[in-house]
Amino acid sequence: MQQRLLAASILAVGLVLGGWFVGHGFAARAPQRIVTVKGLAERNVRADLAVWPLRFAEAGNNLAAVQARVQRDSGSVRAFLALHGLGEAVAQHSLQVTDRAAQQWGSQQYKDRYIVSATLLVRSHDVSAVATAAQATGQLVGQGVALQSQGPEDGPSYLFTGVNAIKPQLLTAAIEAARSAAAQFAHDSGSRLGPIVRANQGLIEILPRDPAPGARQQQQIDKTVRVVATLDYALRG
Repeated sequence: MQQRLLAASILAVGLVLGGWFVGHGFAARAPQRIVTVKGLAERNVRADLAVWPLRFAEAGNNLAAVQARVQRDSGSVRAFLALHGLGEAVAQHSLQVTDRAAQQWGSQQYKDRYIVSATLLVRSHDVSAVATAAQATGQLVGQGVALQSQGPEDGPSYLFTGVNAIKPQLLTAAIEAARSAAAQFAHDSGSRLGPIVRANQGLIEILPRDPAPGARQQQQIDKTVRVVATLDYALRG
């Protein structure tokens, strides 16, 4: 008799504990309520570095004479840059000689056998001086310097190198914006905002401050740095 009572007691306790664990197991597997929000942060910045390739060329049938004219043009360009406070900003000089008679293609009908082109690369943190000089290149053309076009990317490229310095503040602002949106959603849905479940920083973009059609941010001194953070918050209640 006592053994039966003991067995019944053990069975009852087992059923109670089993029900408790089953109930809590179902609760643990219940779907979690999550809200996904995005936070945007932007900051207007000014370029702190200008890179400007100036390419010019001369052509003729006497190589020595063509090279002499290129040297003359190089002196004119350097004097022009010095006039605008950029005399020490020339970081690179390259020279290219093309002999059309040595080429294996073409009709061999040409006016000038030799084409000599040179490039002076200006690299300066004085972006205002570079911008001013770029607007005055007509002076070089007036001196007989044949500046060569490279297409839509002609002119200086204005770069912003301080992204890492402002990155922490941008991310903080983006996260605050995301949390504010999540808190508003939780309030409107009658819930309480829980902790962050997942977070995605997103890419930091440098955009033209004035987004005109076809505008490239490298062509504008003033830019906008943007980051979008995507966060998943748990909802309670």
